[in-house]
Formats: sequence, structure tokens, C-alpha cells
Amino acid sequence: MNLVLRLAWRNLWRQPRRTWLTTGAMVFSNTLLVFMISLQFGMYGLMINNTLQAYTGHLQIQAPGYIDDQKMRQTVADILPLAERLRAEFPEQSIAARATGFALVSSADRSYGVAVVGVEPGYESRVSTLPGLVSSGRFLEDNDAAEIVIGAALARILRVDVGDELTLLGSGKDGSFAAAVVIIAGIFDSGLPDFDRSFTEIPLGLFDDVFYMNGSGHHVVINNGGISGVADLKTRVEATVPPGEELVVHDWDALQPGLQQTIKADISSAFFMYGILVILVAFSVLNTQLMSVLERTHEFGIVMSLGLTPGRLGRLVLLETAIMGFMGLVLGAILGGLVTWWLSFNGFAYPGMEEMASRFNLPARFYPEVTLISLLSGPVVVFLFTLLAALYPALRLHKLHPVEAMRAV
Repeated sequence: MNLVLRLAWRNLWRQPRRTWLTTGAMVFSNTLLVFMISLQFGMYGLMINNTLQAYTGHLQIQAPGYIDDQKMRQTVADILPLAERLRAEFPEQSIAARATGFALVSSADRSYGVAVVGVEPGYESRVSTLPGLVSSGRFLEDNDAAEIVIGAALARILRVDVGDELTLLGSGKDGSFAAAVVIIAGIFDSGLPDFDRSFTEIPLGLFDDVFYMNGSGHHVVINNGGISGVADLKTRVEATVPPGEELVVHDWDALQPGLQQTIKADISSAFFMYGILVILVAFSVLNTQLMSVLERTHEFGIVMSLGLTPGRLGRLVLLETAIMGFMGLVLGAILGGLVTWWLSFNGFAYPGMEEMASRFNLPARFYPEVTLISLLSGPVVVFLFTLLAALYPALRLHKLHPVEAMRAV
């Protein structure tokens, strides 16, 4: 085996320029795959976390069926004591209680239907990025104050500004008439017009009085800070919920099913592009090894006339390809890993990304996520496809006749 390995190594460097060009193509593709896969998964983590931290959170405690129907009467009883108990049980987590309703909000000139969310002013900023998007005025401060935070698009529709009065008209939990006059404390701008025109927040204490909630709410939001460990946290939270209360705990996948579908669709399109790159490299290897076999036809005819079987010659060609592919795998993984490792600390930004990111309250730079999967998955696939590409030159040797091969020039 040692002799065969040395022979394969020597055969590779008969044409060093061709060997280096083919190996260089594999190194380039492997480096690109490591970087792109790491960046892709890093962006997925960023997208998931920013989407969940915007409002949804990583976990929510709700009444059964509320996730599907979202009816006013599907409530969590004594929601503030429950939130306090959870904060004491999980001090490392960000937890806040909410209640949600719908109302007609009116200014002196116009009216518009919106979602009204009751929040805990002191804890909402820990589970949502919305308080950080207030561009005019301030966020809510007092849990019982008659004040509201609205979106910039809604402010334009109603022709109001910070300090103006709005009237809320809706239906309470018991079906009774709910009404209140509130002062605009702040105006937020999320960059999403549909969201800005249909979403408002008021203090949870005020919401309880206006909508006759009697201390109940609709969900307790838990922000884990990241998706890792959410499954374990969900199990712990379920064990903490009092057994006598009919409550369910939903994770981020159930709360945002479209997010997972978007990621899967993006992975499919990205893997299609990666597949094209891998196939191009495989054809490059096929061309190199086919040329190598054709150049050595006379030599192969001589050794076959001496008793060497086509199978052993084919394995020699595959070994040459494996050596070349392994060189591309190692060098590409190392180079791609170094580039990705450097960018994981310094970040990667597209031109013009800072302005867009600041508008949506997102980081201005992406940070690739270096993992063993992102480091090796691409190079290993390229290696396997190079071996697959070398099968045709290797199998072609089985059709070679020694006499005809020795006559080849």
C-alpha cells in the first residue's frame, strides 16, 4: 500500500500546474462554502432572535386555544402574580405579562381600528425591542397611567402627535362597553407601515380597568436571549405552571411557524446554488483525471501486459483523486475557517446595510457562526463528488486492451 500511495503521489505531480489548478478550484470552492454556510446559519440565528425579540419572545404561556382563536375571553387568570412567580423562579430570564384587545381609536379628526396591547412598562423593554424604537416622546412608565404609545403611520393617519388625546372604544372581556381617554406618550417607528398603523400599547393596569379583565391577561412572554436551550426551558416552565390551572406553554416554533418555513425555503434555494458550485468542481476534476488517464494510455497498456489488472489501475486513479480531494478539503477548510473565524469577531456588512439596520433596530453587521457542521459539511460534499467524478476515468480502464493501448502515442 505504501508503494501504491507513493506511486499515486508521483503521478499527481507529473503535471504540477494542472494539479495545482484543480486543487486550487477545490480550495476556493471549499473556502467559499465554509464562509457562505457559516454566514447563512449566523444570519438565521440573527433573524430568529431579532424576530422573536421584537415582540413574540421565545416562549409564551397562554390559555388553551388562544394561539388559534385569540378570543378576548381566553385568558390567563391572575397574570401579574404568575409573572412575578416566574421571575422569581427564573431570575436569569426576561419575563413580562401582556393582555391584548382591539379597539377603535379616535382623534379629533379621524378614527382607526387597532390592536391594543397592555404591557408592564417596567419589564416590556426586556422582552421586546419596541420600546427602543420610540422616535418621539417616551415609552410607557406608569402601570396605571392613562397613556398610549402608537406607531408613526397611525399618528399620520390620525393627525396627532405626542401629548395629544385619543379616545379608545372597544369591547371588554365580559362583553361590556370599554372606553378610555388616553394621552400619547410616545410614537415608535419600526419601519413596517402595516405594523405601525395597527399596533398600540398601553399600561397593563390601565388595560385591566378599561377592558374589565379582573386581573387576568392573555400571555406571559419569556425571552431566553437565544434559541439554544429553549426546549429545556420550556420543560422547566411547564413544570412550574400550577397544575390546577389549564395553561399551555408554546415555544417560538409554534408562535412563529412562518419563520421556520422561511428558513427552510432559503436553505433549499441556497443549497441549489451550492450544488451548482460543487458540480462545477466535480467536472473540473473529471476533466483533469480523464486527461491524466488518456496521457498514460501507453503506460497502462504496458503494465497491463505484465499482469496488472484494470481494477488495480482504476483504484490507483481513485487514490490519486482522493489525495487531490483531501488536499482541497484540508486547505479549503483551514482557509475558510480562518476567514470565518476572523469575521465572527469583526463582523461582515453589505454596502448600505448600516442605514437599513438602524431603521429596523438590527445590528449593522452580520457575524458568521463557526461550527463543526459549517466547517466540514461543504468540503466533505466536494470531496465525495470529486471521487464520484473520478469513477468514469477509472471505469474506462476496464475497456482498455493492452495491445491497442501500447500502440497509443
